Amino acid sequence: MKKLSVIICVLGLAMVLASSPASAAPSEHLNWGYQLNASETACPSGKAVLNVVRKVINSLDSGLGSNDFGFVWWAVIEYVQQVEVIETASNTFCATVKSQGSFESVGGDGPGGSGDLEAGVVGTFQGGATYTFNGTFNPGTQRTKGNIGTFDHGCDPETAVGCVGPGFSKWRSEYFTGVSGVSLPWWGWVYHAGNNGSWVNAISGNSGNITGN
Repeated sequence: MKKLSVIICVLGLAMVLASSPASAAPSEHLNWGYQLNASETACPSGKAVLNVVRKVINSLDSGLGSNDFGFVWWAVIEYVQQVEVIETASNTFCATVKSQGSFESVGGDGPGGSGDLEAGVVGTFQGGATYTFNGTFNPGTQRTKGNIGTFDHGCDPETAVGCVGPGFSKWRSEYFTGVSGVSLPWWGWVYHAGNNGSWVNAISGNSGNITGN
């Protein structure tokens, strides 16, 4: 019985090893929720002037390398974005922008700046940024609370004209005039593509990569 037990244990271990994804890439992590909500770079308390959610489609994200067309756009992205802005003093604001969505690679370098990434690799991302700036809140007839719909950025990865990722700040020009003194105390996003890897792009530094087909 002892010999049979050893055989069963060996067979069981072999089955576990066979079912484990030996080629699975390590996963990168980013505690973006803490950074945006509870860290020293999070927005302080103040008068809320804007709290909207919108969906963005046909936008682009930049990496550290170049795509097959010679530009920095490594992926086409779509995402849901929440923008919360508080007034910390007269005409002085702090914004918390959170984005969660999906991406599809364009083809070229991996976003980490090395390796080959074929077109059509898909995955998800999440993260956000904190902005501080001066200006005048001027929403006009636009809604300042709730879901404001879908926005098509209409970006083209084959040209130099486009967007600059999920932190692209069109909302500032849509809701504020005379904007100046813009700074980003914190920003960061983490991207996951299963066995193709994961990548962190943050103010504290970049890590990981997404490659393959």
